Amino acid sequence: MGKKIQFFGASAIFICLGLGGYLYHQIQQVPQMALKVKEGQLFTLPKKANSKTLATLLQKENFVENAQFLPWYLKLNPQENHLKAGTYSLENLHNVGDLLKRLNSGKEVQFQVQFLEGSRFVDWQKNLQKAQHLKRTLQGKTEAEIYQALQLPKDSPNQKLEGWFYPDTYSYTLNSSDLDLLKRASQRLQKSLQQAWASRAENLPLKNAYEMLILASIVEKETSDRAEQPMVASVFINRLRKGMKLQTDPTVIYGMGEKYQGNIQRKDLQTPTPYNTYVIEGLPPSPIAMVTDSALQAVAHPAESKNLYFVANGSGGHQFSQTLAQHNKAVREYVRWYRKNIQGKK
Repeated sequence: MGKKIQFFGASAIFICLGLGGYLYHQIQQVPQMALKVKEGQLFTLPKKANSKTLATLLQKENFVENAQFLPWYLKLNPQENHLKAGTYSLENLHNVGDLLKRLNSGKEVQFQVQFLEGSRFVDWQKNLQKAQHLKRTLQGKTEAEIYQALQLPKDSPNQKLEGWFYPDTYSYTLNSSDLDLLKRASQRLQKSLQQAWASRAENLPLKNAYEMLILASIVEKETSDRAEQPMVASVFINRLRKGMKLQTDPTVIYGMGEKYQGNIQRKDLQTPTPYNTYVIEGLPPSPIAMVTDSALQAVAHPAESKNLYFVANGSGGHQFSQTLAQHNKAVREYVRWYRKNIQGKK
């Protein structure tokens, strides 16, 4: 009897050792378990999730065949059990080990939306509508309501949103809202505007920072050449000092709204709108586009010149003139170039 007990005891020990060895092997194989994912697939780990939650989600989504040993693996490897809630991209992840590294890193998937310099708020609205995985909270709200929600300056002469956002490419995470994104863009613009206004040259014919923003938007629309922007700004500054009308086409186009079909006719220059600087005195009532640092700094520190006119020169830049006679000559030269190089090739 004693020998039988010893035999069964020894057998039980060997079985336990064998089972233990098998379990340990299975647990250690967890990082190498293949992930079955599709292109562009995302994975969301909820807040307060633990290793058991993760295992359940992986099996529910059919990312792995069997995740029952995952909690044991994380218990034996606590350095890999700093799981951070969020939504993650599964791109370039091949196994559970890769996934654990990403979940421990906290680097959630990032989406992007691009806003170009010189664009208008209507363009921003279209881009926000097309942005993936972005919560829409502004639909149905008026411009004034959005202005207040963004906590933009209360002392502004109007509550138009044009010009109050910095153009750039913005990254965001899943379930970010359109309001959150606009807040980031407006805060960045306000910081740039405050810096430009605080460091501005002396005796600029501008009453406040908002007028600087308006003029910067005109400069932005006239040229995207950063090296040329201070010279363009100087023309408008000189005109304001002399009490001359700004006479800039981008303001006419903005005032035309949807009536603009790609070109400006003489009657458009003569048709009064709040933005037609061929008709009104001084600056329009609000910016006409979103501006960059370079345009703001160009207005804050315009080039020293006596120029009052400029026209395209056919090579991507502009010809600047001090007198109307010089300007008219430059216009004739541009017209000849245009007829030869543009119209002649149609």
